Amino acid sequence: MKRVNPASLAAPSGFSHAVVATGTTVFLAGQTGMDASGAIVPGGVVAQFEQALSNLLTALGEAGGTPADLTSLTIYIVDMDDYRAQARAIGRVWKWLIGSEYPAMAGIGVSRLWDHDAVVEVQGLAVLKTQA
Repeated sequence: MKRVNPASLAAPSGFSHAVVATGTTVFLAGQTGMDASGAIVPGGVVAQFEQALSNLLTALGEAGGTPADLTSLTIYIVDMDDYRAQARAIGRVWKWLIGSEYPAMAGIGVSRLWDHDAVVEVQGLAVLKTQA
């Protein structure tokens, strides 16, 4: 996998401009901060981001992948101002669960999500390394 960040573009912070990968593609459904019982976790955007990202990584792991295989991630955000205000804490969650590498990413502001109490949802794409 190769992360591409052209010098002619603004330096990325918390994402990569492009990712080149070869292998088996895994499409990861949107995940909210829903726990195993089907309830949205309390605690706001940071707690829900942690649960949502953990859910996505669980699905990726079951598909045979690891966080390093993520090539693209879209984050749907109900309250962009709150998300941005919590960016450092969200970044700490990212580093704890994934590390310091970033896929190509987008943050999209939305008016609401499927689960009424959800304030953030993550959806991803991964490419698993081709077995030799």
